[in-house]
Amino acid sequence: MFRRRSILPALLAAALAPALLPQSAVQRPAITGVARIALKTNDLAAARRFYGHDLGFAEVPGPGAVFKVNDHQYIELYPQLKSEDEDRLINVAYETTDAKQLRDYLAAHSIEVPAAVAKQWDGNLAFSVKDPEGREIAFVQYLSDSQTGRQSGKSLPATAISARIIHTGFIVQDRAAEDRFYRDILGFEEMWHGGKTEDSVDWLDMRVPDGNDWLEYMLNVRNPTPKTRGVMNHLALGVPNMEAANQRLIDRAATLTEKPKIGRDGKWQLNLYDPNLTRVELMEPKPVQTPCCSPMKPPR
Repeated sequence: MFRRRSILPALLAAALAPALLPQSAVQRPAITGVARIALKTNDLAAARRFYGHDLGFAEVPGPGAVFKVNDHQYIELYPQLKSEDEDRLINVAYETTDAKQLRDYLAAHSIEVPAAVAKQWDGNLAFSVKDPEGREIAFVQYLSDSQTGRQSGKSLPATAISARIIHTGFIVQDRAAEDRFYRDILGFEEMWHGGKTEDSVDWLDMRVPDGNDWLEYMLNVRNPTPKTRGVMNHLALGVPNMEAANQRLIDRAATLTEKPKIGRDGKWQLNLYDPNLTRVELMEPKPVQTPCCSPMKPPR
């Protein structure tokens, strides 16, 4: 009995060790970019037409409908939408070089984390946390022996409208709280901010610490309708030439409700909407005009 009682406290202490470490004892591993965005739909067939036919991405095996943008980025659709009032965004995931170390790092910074990092359906290591506004944010470490690793270089058809998700965005109500999480703890940095007027801040681009993808805070949004949430909670696909991308969509008879335009950030963009109103923004990565409101940091 004595031995059993003496061992249990030691085992408990070992299990809790990551959470008890001082902040400086665990270094943040690299966070290199957007890994995936997961969305709700109530019509997988319509989603497949939009992401597979109109946008030209290849569907790969997985739950729901999974579309491959490149070897490190995916768009996932799940038939979970039960009401038009629901938010379509399930989560956004970022790629890290070490999921376990990142989990321990977040625990050391008093972020609630799962008990352990686990392999997901695709064989990669991943875990999720909640940001200060309750949004699910995931982190993925790609493994060479996973389903995605074994499919490296495959399912990348010439029909794809884009080769990269360059950013995702969602509604932010409390910028200071979100900054404490994304900037102060995770290491994201402001790349550009702009607004509908020169002195307003309606959009804030926060670049990942070890890459060029970014998160766009969508600020000053009050009581959004389902359509407004779809506009704000969005993803952006980089295209090298907007005119060519627009023509490809026309040739595929895609539903186009808007025309290409130059945004406040000086970049060509074209807004598309999937069957459940989530905005998919096509964007040329480089400004063709001087961005409004603030200087834009150049790519790393």
